[in-house]
Amino acid sequence: MQMAIDQARIAEKNGDVPIGAVIVGENKIIGKAYNQREQLQDPTAHAEIIALTQAAAALGNWHLNGCTIYVTLEPCPMCAGALVLSRMDRLVYGCDDPKAGACKSLYNIVQDERLNHRLEVTSGVLAEDCGRILQGFFAKRRIENKNNNKVSDF
Repeated sequence: MQMAIDQARIAEKNGDVPIGAVIVGENKIIGKAYNQREQLQDPTAHAEIIALTQAAAALGNWHLNGCTIYVTLEPCPMCAGALVLSRMDRLVYGCDDPKAGACKSLYNIVQDERLNHRLEVTSGVLAEDCGRILQGFFAKRRIENKNNNKVSDF
């Protein structure tokens, strides 16, 4: 999870929401990424999606059986769906996402018995550290937005 946090810090430096993801398969890192929506101007450029693409390329197969993804924030519906479709075995994430979480908070896509695949889920790993990065990012963003909305004295 610490490597996923390191990836999240890269996203933050690039002005994106600090979320990082690392995929382990065959006892090695086969994908690692950070949010790049702002950088790429792509709404699908979430850390999980980019890491999934890297992992599939590393294995030469989109079936990611036997792999584990570590993510700093509970995946959204898009990313949770992609994890199911990839046949990933395990999801480990840091903090819950009460506004968009799709693995526990709002939905549980990754363990929905109606789907053809389910993941083992472990939540709360380094949750305080993961949450602190996100809280700091959004607090800074709120200050910047407030300062940018000031009315000129002229």
